[in-house]
Amino acid sequence: MLPFTKQLTALCLTLIVSFSTYAAAQALDGPQDVNASAARQWSKAEVYVTAKATNDRITKKEPLTFLPLEQPDEHTPTIILDKDKTFQTLVGIGGALTDASAETFYKLPAKQQQEILTAFFDKAQGIGFTLCRTNIHSCDFSSSSYTYAEIPGDSSLQHFSIAPDLKYKIPFIKAAFAQAGAEFKLFASPWSPPAWMKTNNNMLQGGKLRPEYNQTWANYFVRFVQEFEKAGVPIWGLTVQNEPMAVQTWESCIFTATEERDFVKYHLGPALERAGLSRLKLMIWDHNRGIMYQRAKVVYDDPVASKYVWGAGFHWYVGDHFDNVRLVHDAYPDKELVFTEGTEANFDANKVKDWQWGEFFGKSIIMDLNNWASGWVAWNVILDERGGPNHVGNFCMAPIICNTKTGELTYMNSFYYLGHFSKFLRPGAKRIICSSNHDDLLATAFLNPDGKIAVVVMNQTEKDIAFHAWIENQAVKTNSPAHSIVTLVL
Repeated sequence: MLPFTKQLTALCLTLIVSFSTYAAAQALDGPQDVNASAARQWSKAEVYVTAKATNDRITKKEPLTFLPLEQPDEHTPTIILDKDKTFQTLVGIGGALTDASAETFYKLPAKQQQEILTAFFDKAQGIGFTLCRTNIHSCDFSSSSYTYAEIPGDSSLQHFSIAPDLKYKIPFIKAAFAQAGAEFKLFASPWSPPAWMKTNNNMLQGGKLRPEYNQTWANYFVRFVQEFEKAGVPIWGLTVQNEPMAVQTWESCIFTATEERDFVKYHLGPALERAGLSRLKLMIWDHNRGIMYQRAKVVYDDPVASKYVWGAGFHWYVGDHFDNVRLVHDAYPDKELVFTEGTEANFDANKVKDWQWGEFFGKSIIMDLNNWASGWVAWNVILDERGGPNHVGNFCMAPIICNTKTGELTYMNSFYYLGHFSKFLRPGAKRIICSSNHDDLLATAFLNPDGKIAVVVMNQTEKDIAFHAWIENQAVKTNSPAHSIVTLVL
């Protein structure tokens, strides 16, 4: 028995030594194996470019090949990516489907109508918008003021009717849904209650909601959602009031932060809940970045009001103030942030091709996303040859300007800049670490649900900038042309 025991012990020792040697070899070779796996994963990068003084407009270039690069050089412009560190989840990117856009759309020939639907909402042939906004009854970008409750004193909303939207707006929205598919979401915003509910008896020029009509106005939201959904338009979300601190020559209504909080707390939130509409994403503020923290604090610090609110919307009209977006997130990380409106004001046909418009969009999108925005929505998707219709003459630019007399469509570069995000950053994508070591390269990156990473890099300077995109000890080298935006898909 003893010799056998010795043999067995020797065999076990041999196996232990062999396994230990193998494990040690594997540990030494481990990084190489990881890199080899990464090399297979990151073998190629697709490249899409839009650049000034070229014909490139979301133009696909030759793919790039990843090469080993263990340590980036601090003197080489580099975008450093880390897919293991993720942040907010993207809801979507898009624009507004207003009365003006809808009316302009139906003044065009059928061929141009289909071109517009494909351009904006088809993710394969177009730029794949997935999150859009519409107006609850009229706004400035309507041909006239109108409501769904035209009879003064109709507190029960007995005569509520969405008939004014059946000719243009609802068919246009339904066409967008049909083209975009299941990922498409729509939220709605009011510019003003009906005049008979307001202190100034006017939908225009500010004024406030009369206290005796708080509940009627809350019920109006409910009826709007119910009637639109009966008409085949699903509603994903609502904002409480467009620009609640602006007295405008068009439809407008003032709510202080306290008034907005209490309207949500005592009226709108409970009304939506009673109607079985708690699924709707309710957003407060819907105005500029400047004082958004104060507005958020007043509502979010009230637990009853806060429970009804999904997040805050914001605009860009009084300055960048990107840090304020981040501050709201840092203080209230359970609430979402969506850029809900931005446009190039003051229509000028001679400036439609100015490159600055696209760069303004690009910078805002990158900075808002990098400061925790989970959605980004431009203003009117299309407007006519005057930058309207607009019943108070507040004519603006739009990504596509449509000549309703000739049928000509003019694509502003803002369309292409938007497309570098909306086409490649899809709903459900998560923002990842994206660090630029060069002041002139603005960048953001998202990990899409399909596992691909989209990296958007913008250069606003007059010079080309060669740079590396680095991830997991590998990199591709490419070029950011002067005044360009580039999307890499890894």
